[in-house]
Amino acid sequence: MSSSAFEVKDQSGKICIIANLSASFSVKYPTKSQYKVANFTLGHNAHVLEKGSTCGTENASTPVLVIGFGEGHSLKMNFTKTSEQYGVDTLMFRYNLSDTATFPNSTGGEKEVSQKTDILAEIDTRYRCFSTNQINMLNVTITLSNVTLQAYLMNHTLSKNETLCKKDLPLSTTAVTTTTRQAPTTSQAPTSPPQNPTIGKYNVTGRNGTCVLANMGLQLNVTYSRKDGKTGLVVLNFDPVNTSFSGSCDNSSAFLNLIFGKTRLVFHFLLNTSTDKFFLQGVIVNTTLPSEAKEPKLDAFNNSMSELRATVGNSYKCNKEEKLWVTDQVFVNLFSVQVQAFKIDGNKFGTVEECQQDGDNMVIPIIVGAALAGLVLIVLIAYLIGRKRSHAGYQTI
Repeated sequence: MSSSAFEVKDQSGKICIIANLSASFSVKYPTKSQYKVANFTLGHNAHVLEKGSTCGTENASTPVLVIGFGEGHSLKMNFTKTSEQYGVDTLMFRYNLSDTATFPNSTGGEKEVSQKTDILAEIDTRYRCFSTNQINMLNVTITLSNVTLQAYLMNHTLSKNETLCKKDLPLSTTAVTTTTRQAPTTSQAPTSPPQNPTIGKYNVTGRNGTCVLANMGLQLNVTYSRKDGKTGLVVLNFDPVNTSFSGSCDNSSAFLNLIFGKTRLVFHFLLNTSTDKFFLQGVIVNTTLPSEAKEPKLDAFNNSMSELRATVGNSYKCNKEEKLWVTDQVFVNLFSVQVQAFKIDGNKFGTVEECQQDGDNMVIPIIVGAALAGLVLIVLIAYLIGRKRSHAGYQTI
């Protein structure tokens, strides 16, 4: 599911609520003969409804976000707060059964359901949750994912600090293995490269089945400033056994979310419908650096990539190590990667499209083979010529 962004402003035009999220709905509804189930998403026409949305007033009313979409449907979030936390107290969904495009053969009418949520964040932090969160109501299931939101904004913008949802929190039993090396005053690569990471197998399942398949070794490289003014380096190999993964997808966007200890990687794949190609469009990195670092928390991202590209229905494969540039200080290295997004048949990789590096490796053997063949041909020709001349030196008696 692709994400949509929404803002609520007060009368002076200052923002008090920001929300970026994906939502899908599964609704059981009545027809004249039986019950049917309708499945749909928030949609590209989703927008903030001014009627109902409010920043609230101190000690009188609370902030409310109302998102309208489709033919008379709306999703409403009622926010509350304490001295330390704020959150979505109640999620309310109103749907119009007279929308025959969404609810074929429906008996009509409007319905409204609501449910308490576990969406909580510390005051003056943004709430973030890449994992899916299913909220069950009467005849309705709402699935939220890729959520970033904040109410009670201090400076009318999203806070740099964040509160993660429970599903995105690192496993408490997972240990993080990091290698820290000291460099003089500038960033330097380690003198001896670390061992290559183990190849892991990851996947994402959407409403229509598997939408991401990925086999790869993952290594995170972070250069950071130390408190003593020098530069440190962290090299982290992801252990597939202790790496949890989740994600979401729709027809043109797919997210693979990987968590290893205190480190999170998010891969964002896009589908280019005009070229019928999929590619890696973005990578997000969140991790905790050693205590010697000036800034212990690292949040880095690059949303302008065009990597791991292949035709839809095929898989991208590269045996050589590939380096994904996130920032000047952050790189994600991929080892023996094979990945496929969107159209996947039978949970198996499609026809392989090799990376350029692997293709270049075949050039040298071909050249060497051609050279050897040419040399053999020259020797053979020289031998035949020499043999013919030796016979010409004798006469018949």
